[in-house]
Amino acid sequence: MQNLPTDIQEFLDSYPDGSDDESLSDNLEFYSNRLRCRPDNLLVEQIHERWLGDYNKLEYKHGFIQWLFPIREYGMNYESQPLQPHELEALKSDPNAIGRIVSSYKLMLDFYGMRLVSLETGEVNRSLLPGNHRERYRNLVRSSHNNLRISRILKCLSEFGLERLNAGFLLHVLNEQSEAKELNSSGIRGSMDRWWANCLRDDAERVWIQATIAKVRAGDGFVFTRELYQEALKRRLENGR
Repeated sequence: MQNLPTDIQEFLDSYPDGSDDESLSDNLEFYSNRLRCRPDNLLVEQIHERWLGDYNKLEYKHGFIQWLFPIREYGMNYESQPLQPHELEALKSDPNAIGRIVSSYKLMLDFYGMRLVSLETGEVNRSLLPGNHRERYRNLVRSSHNNLRISRILKCLSEFGLERLNAGFLLHVLNEQSEAKELNSSGIRGSMDRWWANCLRDDAERVWIQATIAKVRAGDGFVFTRELYQEALKRRLENGR
């Protein structure tokens, strides 16, 4: 049986401590576009508008990630708050807030040299900007702090009912590693196999993705092609798994 990191096990168990401090509401106010994040002093929609494509800001600033992707864990920015269950329920029922979560995800995909092809299936592909994905992929391989960011992003998407996006991201990275030999560093493989691939609460989906990763890692000639990736997402759309 896999020995999971403590934070992953708590995530999979839906944070069994169950605490809810109703006096805390910064995440709700921020994603309602009413509260400015700290220390950057921007509303969520201002970050989406001003920082898209500003890769230096997204690389070297660190406080924003806890605001854009709130989870029920403390992060490194102590001016942010862990997500509270009452905030989560309020935000999940607000289509505008969910749309902003998706915009935050698209912002970070662009930073990683990727784009969301389909919100419905979760399909991800390379950036359409000529040569963009190569430089962004190099940055992702080089800057290991982004591995922790991705774990937070995937946990957040799952919390907000967007877990289909997790599979789309994970299988895109696996396709790049398997077919194009991109994003194939030991650091990314380690984070993917131990953390990212466990950021799915759907047991069957998590097991299937882990088994597919294991087939690629085995080095027996199996190639997880773009066609296989798209077929997997299409199957899930049609039959739910």
